[in-house]
Amino acid sequence: MKADYQLAKDRGIDINDPRIGLKIASERLAIVRYVFLVQVEDGIATADQRASLEYADAALVGWPEMDADDVVDLDEDGKKTVAERLAAMEHYIAEFSKQESEGNVDAMNDLLVRATECVASVRRLYQPDFPIPTFAEIRHVVQDEYDEDMGKIDPSEHTTVEAIEEQTEQADEKREETEEQAKNAGDAKDASEGKA
Repeated sequence: MKADYQLAKDRGIDINDPRIGLKIASERLAIVRYVFLVQVEDGIATADQRASLEYADAALVGWPEMDADDVVDLDEDGKKTVAERLAAMEHYIAEFSKQESEGNVDAMNDLLVRATECVASVRRLYQPDFPIPTFAEIRHVVQDEYDEDMGKIDPSEHTTVEAIEEQTEQADEKREETEEQAKNAGDAKDASEGKA
């Protein structure tokens, strides 16, 4: 962790700022959220995956600058809690990276939720008036939306290859029939004009 602080210091970040935890929490979660999004965006995200992404979004939305008016300075207990939450977050992120290398998306999902809980806890300390829903609340809403979305998929709409081929043949026959009728109508018209 000391090396991380040195890197931040080298980049011009004031590591002695009592609100530095606010910056670290948001930046770390934003990266983890993005990595997870990339993992699940090729398929249909499950309700759990959608919920974990929405939970991270809820924790990060409108993230305040360190000097924002509604950000408070912490007492020693608050600073200690932030340090503990950031350490826990880093532990979950390290495990998240390990699970990513193993392709274990379910474990990554759980770890994203845990890391988000740490970040939400940090934000509540620095910005106590900002409402952040719990994961359970978001999960409940997302499950309802997911069930509704899945209910819109009509199993009868799923057709077999044979059924598609049959529909194509029927369409071809109908098209040929229509073309034949049009040709016959044209021939009849030409014949009647020829007699006149």
